Amino acid sequence: MAHSGIDVLTAGSNFSRLLGGLWVTVKIALIAILIGIIVGILLGILRTLPNRPLRFILRLYLEFFRIVPTVVLLFLFYYILPKQFNVNLPAEAVATLVFALWVAAEMSDIVRGALESVPQHQKEAGQAIGLSYWQLQRYVLIPQAWPLGLPATVNLMTRVVKTTSLLMLISVMDVINIGQQIIEANNKTAPNGVFGIYGIIFMFYFIINYPLSRWAKHLNKRRLEANH
Repeated sequence: MAHSGIDVLTAGSNFSRLLGGLWVTVKIALIAILIGIIVGILLGILRTLPNRPLRFILRLYLEFFRIVPTVVLLFLFYYILPKQFNVNLPAEAVATLVFALWVAAEMSDIVRGALESVPQHQKEAGQAIGLSYWQLQRYVLIPQAWPLGLPATVNLMTRVVKTTSLLMLISVMDVINIGQQIIEANNKTAPNGVFGIYGIIFMFYFIINYPLSRWAKHLNKRRLEANH
């Protein structure tokens, strides 16, 4: 007798295995986001410097990670570059690196846009009292730019979490990879197991991303209300 999708989900250690895969997904996304935000803030500030060569290089960095699909980046860093440089990195480390570089690129543009959105008279007031460039950034521009860039930052976080669904392509044991293994192992006895497994995976992603999406909308609403 064929088992239902719920039976497959509750059989043995299947559910705990899915939770373990979810932790791998969340861990990679969280570390990448933290590193990417820190590096991206620094790069965003550097992109406001009156240094055309530097700004051009950082712009190329941003466009590279915007133009090249994430799946291509994962294959490039996991299969091609290690072979060329004779370096062997674990799949989770490669995934974290790729996502961190991507977040840093996107974050740099968010920070640059937010800094340039600060009214010019605020910059001039800081310069008038003798603040250096970095003092101006620290005490005047960044505190005012952060609320402007926060909604876009939260949206970026949701994109990162959703894009982790590609991790199975480089053999990371994330929630989708483990779910697929469970489905294949029970395919003959429980052909309907796919609905239960992917249903719970959908719920996992929804539980993580929905609060972030609501938070981003709330921040946008507050920003619009503050401007009126």
